[in-house]
Amino acid sequence: MFIVESYSLAIFFCLITMLCWGSWANSQKLVAGNWRFELFYWDYVLGILLFSLLGAFTLGSTGAGGRAFLPDLQQADFANIRSAFAGGIVFNLANILLTAAIAGAGMAVAFPVGIGLALVIGVILNFALAAKGNATLLFAGVGLVALAIIINAVAYGKHSGSTGKKGVGKWIAIAVVAGILMSTFYPFIAAGMDLANFQSPAAGKMTPYTAFVVFAAGIFASNLLFNAILMRRPLEGAPIPFSAYFRGTPRVHLTGILGGCIWGLGNLFNLIASGKAGPAISYGLGQGATLVAALWGVLIWKEFKGATHGVRKLVTAMFILFVAGLGLIIAAGR
Repeated sequence: MFIVESYSLAIFFCLITMLCWGSWANSQKLVAGNWRFELFYWDYVLGILLFSLLGAFTLGSTGAGGRAFLPDLQQADFANIRSAFAGGIVFNLANILLTAAIAGAGMAVAFPVGIGLALVIGVILNFALAAKGNATLLFAGVGLVALAIIINAVAYGKHSGSTGKKGVGKWIAIAVVAGILMSTFYPFIAAGMDLANFQSPAAGKMTPYTAFVVFAAGIFASNLLFNAILMRRPLEGAPIPFSAYFRGTPRVHLTGILGGCIWGLGNLFNLIASGKAGPAISYGLGQGATLVAALWGVLIWKEFKGATHGVRKLVTAMFILFVAGLGLIIAAGR
C-alpha cells in the first residue's frame, strides 16, 4: 500500500484534507435551491462509501509496504472493526447536523462554529491518544482557533440581527452540538489502526485504507436511521416522502455523490498522513477546513453581504486568528 514517509508530505496531505473538508459543502449549496439537504445527504453518504472502496482497491492494495486491503480486512480483530464502525456512526450524526446548519445558516457560520469547536476538542482528545508534537505550540494554536470561533458567532449574531433573520440561536446551537460530536469520531477510527507502524502493522490492527472502508460502512448503515428520522421530523420545513428522492435529476444525484467523494479524498489523505504527523496534528490541520469553508461562504456565496463595518472587522479578525492558530499547529509537529 502507499505510505507517507516524510513529515513534509504528511503536512501537504493534511492541507489537501483541509481543502477537501472545507469545500465539499459547495456541492450542497449548488443544489440547495431545489433540493432539500436531507435528500442531498443520501447521495453524499453514497459518495463517501464509493470513494473509500476506490482508495482501498487502488492505493490500499498496491506497493510492497503494509498489507493489501482484503488480507488486512480478513485479519483485523473484531474490536478494531467495531471501533472504526462506531466512529462512522458518531461522525454521521455530527455531519448530518452540520449539513442542516449549513442549509440554515450558511458555510461561513456553520463551519467556524461547528468544525472549529470540533478542532479544539478533537486536538485535545487525539493528543491524549498519541502525544506527538510540541504541546505548548499545539494548545496555543487551539486557543487562537477557539477565540476565532467566538468572534465568528458574535459576527453572525450581529449580522443576523441587522438583517432581521430569524432562528440565529437555533442554528448556532445545532452547529455546537455537531461540533462536539464531530470532535469524538477520530479517536474511534485511529484506535483501529497501528499509528506507530503503517509499514508492518500489528496483527489485528487495520491499515488506514481498511479502517476508512469500515468507517464509511458505519456512516452508510447509520444513515438509514438518522436521515430517515430527519425526513419524517425535519429541523425545518415539512416532512419529506421517500419518493421525493427518486424525482431528482441525474445532475442533482451526481452533485451529491461528488460532494461525498471530495470529503472522502480528504479523509483518506488525513488517515494516511496520521502515521507520520500524529493524529492530533493531522486531525487539527484537517479541521482547518473551517477556514476554507468560511472563505467560500464569505467570498463566493456572499453570506455576509451587506454587513456593517463592525461585523466585517469581526470577520477579518476571525480569519487572522484561524490562520495564526493553524500556523502554530503546523509548527507544533516539527
